[in-house]
Amino acid sequence: MNEAFPFTPAGDCKRGNLRSGKIAVLLVNLGTPDGADAASVRRYLREFLTDPRVIEKQGLIWKLVLHGVILRIRPRRKARDYRKIWDNEKNESPLKTITRSQAEKLASELAPLGPGIVVDWAMRYGNPSLAARIGYLLAERCERLLVIPLYPQYCAATTATVCDEILRVLARLRHQPALRVAPPYYDDPVYIDALASSTTAALGRLGFKPQVILASFHGVPQAYVESGDPYQRHCMETVRLLRQRLGFDEAALRITFQSRFGRDKWLEPATIETVEALAKSGVKRVAVIMPGFAADCLETLEEIAGDNAHVFKQNGGESFAALPCLNDSEEGMKVISHLARRELSGWL
Repeated sequence: MNEAFPFTPAGDCKRGNLRSGKIAVLLVNLGTPDGADAASVRRYLREFLTDPRVIEKQGLIWKLVLHGVILRIRPRRKARDYRKIWDNEKNESPLKTITRSQAEKLASELAPLGPGIVVDWAMRYGNPSLAARIGYLLAERCERLLVIPLYPQYCAATTATVCDEILRVLARLRHQPALRVAPPYYDDPVYIDALASSTTAALGRLGFKPQVILASFHGVPQAYVESGDPYQRHCMETVRLLRQRLGFDEAALRITFQSRFGRDKWLEPATIETVEALAKSGVKRVAVIMPGFAADCLETLEEIAGDNAHVFKQNGGESFAALPCLNDSEEGMKVISHLARRELSGWL
């Protein structure tokens, strides 16, 4: 094992018997702090916000703002937000809990294909890191590596940075595994069907009928799209196909973008501004789905279910629901299993 990659056994993912020539399947999500305290959040934000894929203008002014203002103030505020959703018993965020469960369930679903498949999971930022988990998989004698970024819509700030980090890790190896990276699945029929089924079921459990449903995606600066990033187009196609599948028109299911950061112009319409405008216009009942998130996290559980719900009700709205992401549900696992089986074709 190359000493450049410290690792420890996962201990919480099923795997086949050890032998040479095995195949690794690695699920990757964005990341989470190690704790719900300011110091942990600061470490996480520093890693995240110094990635030139996330903040493309990494010049002197940005560095002064980042280290002089953002990393001094924002960690305390975000730590309070994380504490609202934190699992104190497991001492971890829901994103980590759900991603682990997704990997464990995928391992069980792939087990009939043979004992030579190792399923693991990692975070692009924070822990478990890509370097540590790839090191572990190599120690398990995996000679082929399938990476599944859990981002349905491609964006350079998410999908591409996963690829960047994997290639940095592999660049330090003399003996590299064969590598495959699953493509974005924003228009995959299995994904659209899962969204439709999950949305229909969640709406049926509500105690009210929404007048408007918002499909909220994480935002990016408008300049990224103007430079050629396909993210907005992917989001719009997902919503178009979902409307078609559910029989909704554009008024019933609207696309919005959340999590604006900084002063640059971001994709619009903004979710929180739309929520406020709907309430002020007399709309009393709203539901929000978040098709771009494979697992519930701070942005869904606190930003949408907390902040946006508060703004809606503060401005005259009455009933607000943030519907669960696909997570490790039966429908969610159908998507992940489908992607893994499709991309493993030819390797088995």
